[in-house]
Amino acid sequence: MKRAIFPGTFDPFTIGHYSIVERGLSFFDEIIIGIGLNNTKKTLFSVEKRLDLIQQAYELETRVKVMSYNSLTVDFALSVHSDYVLRGLRSVGDFEYERTIADANRKLTGIETVILFTESKYSYISSTVARELISYGKDITAFLPPNVKI
Repeated sequence: MKRAIFPGTFDPFTIGHYSIVERGLSFFDEIIIGIGLNNTKKTLFSVEKRLDLIQQAYELETRVKVMSYNSLTVDFALSVHSDYVLRGLRSVGDFEYERTIADANRKLTGIETVILFTESKYSYISSTVARELISYGKDITAFLPPNVKI
């Protein structure tokens, strides 16, 4: 079985994230969306709320699981028997960061990183932009996966 983890803070999980997972399902038998707990990051939503929002998006998809973790991403991947990390790229800036992490992960554990480019129609969407809009009371429904309500 080909299993990948899709790690992130997902505060909130956007339509761009959703698109990466949906496209990733054509390469992997199972994808585990891993919400990484990072005590240095200030989040808008609790981990429980983020788990719930992502589970709403995949309530009918048995090949997607949602979990949280409080460890290095590669240690999480090993703990769930995953040989792959799935990541999405929006920009050149993302590439440099992701490449460095992917190289370190491969050196430490042999885990490969598979990168999918964000669909251009979603390239402007980020969790940061979504949080900013929420803070000003804007409706972000168009930024969220189908069936997800904040």
